Amino acid sequence: MATFLYKLGRSAFRRRKLVLLLWVALLALAGVGAASASTATSSSFSIPGTEAQKAFDLLEERFPGASPDGATARVVFKAPSGEKMTQADNKAEVNKAVADLKAGSDQIASVTDPYTANAVSKDGSTAYVSVTYKVNGMELTDETREALEKTGHQAQGTGLTVEIGGDALQTVPETGAGEIIGVAIAAVVLVITFGSLVAAGLPLLTAIIGVGIGISTITALANVLDLGSTTSTLAMMIGLAVGIDYALFIVSRYRAELAEGREQEDAAGRAVGTAGSAVVFAGLTVVIALVGLAVVNIPMLSKMGFAAAGTVVIAVLIALTLIPALLGFAGKRVLGRKVRKGKPVTDKPNMGTRWSRFVLRRPVMVLLAGVVGLGAIAIPAASLEMGLPDDGSQPVSTTQRKAYDMLSDGFGPGFNGPLLVVVDGDKSAADRTVETIKGLEGAAAVTPATLNKAGDTAMITVIPKDRPSSVATEDLVHSIRDSSGDDVLVSGATAMNIDFSQRMNDALLPYLALVVGLAFLLLMVVFRSLLVPLKAALGFLLSVVAALGAVVAVFQWGWLGSLFGVEQTGPIMSMMPIFMVGVVFGLAMDYEVFLVTRMREAYVHGERPGAAIVTGFQHGARVVSAAAVIMIAVFSGFIGSSEQMIKMIGFGLAIAVFFDAFVVRMAVVPAVLALLGHKAWWLPRWLDRLLPNVDVEGEKLHKQLTSKDDGVSPEDPDEERNLVRV
Repeated sequence: MATFLYKLGRSAFRRRKLVLLLWVALLALAGVGAASASTATSSSFSIPGTEAQKAFDLLEERFPGASPDGATARVVFKAPSGEKMTQADNKAEVNKAVADLKAGSDQIASVTDPYTANAVSKDGSTAYVSVTYKVNGMELTDETREALEKTGHQAQGTGLTVEIGGDALQTVPETGAGEIIGVAIAAVVLVITFGSLVAAGLPLLTAIIGVGIGISTITALANVLDLGSTTSTLAMMIGLAVGIDYALFIVSRYRAELAEGREQEDAAGRAVGTAGSAVVFAGLTVVIALVGLAVVNIPMLSKMGFAAAGTVVIAVLIALTLIPALLGFAGKRVLGRKVRKGKPVTDKPNMGTRWSRFVLRRPVMVLLAGVVGLGAIAIPAASLEMGLPDDGSQPVSTTQRKAYDMLSDGFGPGFNGPLLVVVDGDKSAADRTVETIKGLEGAAAVTPATLNKAGDTAMITVIPKDRPSSVATEDLVHSIRDSSGDDVLVSGATAMNIDFSQRMNDALLPYLALVVGLAFLLLMVVFRSLLVPLKAALGFLLSVVAALGAVVAVFQWGWLGSLFGVEQTGPIMSMMPIFMVGVVFGLAMDYEVFLVTRMREAYVHGERPGAAIVTGFQHGARVVSAAAVIMIAVFSGFIGSSEQMIKMIGFGLAIAVFFDAFVVRMAVVPAVLALLGHKAWWLPRWLDRLLPNVDVEGEKLHKQLTSKDDGVSPEDPDEERNLVRV
């Protein structure tokens, strides 16, 4: 591995113009594809195998044109104090609004009249109009949304209070200037780390090129592959972070090789051969974690994982080829000004060296402090409540939240989450189902059955007593399913959310076993050890549970919520635990691989375990710290998103990287390795013979280059061929 990458790095350095041209051409090609592609829509949301999905599929088959998965809106009207919605003038305004809605767009499937659909509250103060559309929320045109909002504004002008809820107002999440701030912070960190604008600019430039290619490709294929808007957001988030980090690792090693007196081409080859090996395996762990999301068997989540994994692959390829090519253009300008001018650099122990020596002196104390500290932060995770966000979790200033509250006040909280019961049977079966549901605790109202033209399928609407995200509503869904036969299916947005949460819970342990198991095998090959991969996996679990605890404290309990722009607390998104396990595991292994590979390299070359830890920190701590700060900055940029899901993901990933990089990798890892000593690198002989030797630490490369330095010219093509054979 190291030998092949050494040759690849030297070749890219030597043929830098061709390499640069190829990557620019790829960027241009992807850009043209994105520009010529039709506008992306929302990915169709489906959960194969669940009862809610079966009900949707049955409705599409038996009720053609019903658009069960189409967007919905509720226009809620409230009369002024002392008036009722049944008064003639108020009734006239509502009827006008119904007529305007019907004529407002050809995407509308149906508009209900509240006075004939029993949609006026008992006290007469509130009424609502239900609007359904032929397409989902993200496929609605701007004209359709404007017509919906215009109708509400016109009715407000008459003195009525009018608010609009539902997913019809859903738009592409706005992330604002957050990402730009994150990249700006990354630039500052890189300048401080390298002391050179050129060296700092290379990781940023290559990361932007990689993300540009990835996002443009996703945009070009969005409609063909049914990719949602959040797919590109996730790919951008991860692509920027790993793209900067991987390039940072290569540039840092290149500067170290130059400082040891290597020629530029040889330094580029050595940098790619050593740090590049760590990049390859770190990238593989991220890809495994992201692709593994397919285990959940939710198409939307699988596509997000595959798209983000593709962006990571691009970042790895750019780090291995474009970075050495650009280093060829930059020359020694990647070094600081003092070094370029030949001023002597003091060889004082850096902060990484001093910290590692401190840990070696007090490993037990450091280990306990790290584990106990993260354990305390993880305590809120025990109170984790999961669900999917609805209008009740929107900020109180939004019209969706105001409509939600008006419906709750006028009709009861269950009106915000009606259940759709589908009966695969005739009228008598439907009537029996209605009577059964009426007798269940938790059902506030049950509408008469609506049959299709063939008379073999019926729809029943059930209004729960409690809000959509409550335990009582979940119990009602299970009660309906338990008390009815296989021909009765419960669906609707609320039931779909319950099934989604259950699917997430069921998939978490298998997914965790798959991802951690594969990564354990990969790290065992990299480090030739059993205990180092085990320590890496356990450390990750500690950091991710602590991060979940922090997410619960902020987004569910509201601690420091105003600091992070959390206007409304509520359940944690169902996908958050499994998503954090996948993404954070892959990212955490970046630091593990880069830091511990340097220790392994020193150990293989003859240093004692304690000295190898110091060497690893001396060369890697500064770079890993900078990489972590950059990743935290990039993820934190997404906390400013207007979308609660993106905000929560950005916060969760940022805090998880902080815990993993600065507590687990910088404190727990060296403390454990110090306590284990030589045993850390132990591997049974029979297993050592079975595992392939990929030479990540560059031992074979080191021997080859040492013999080369003793008499073989680095430019000798025969020597190059010999290296490839190793």
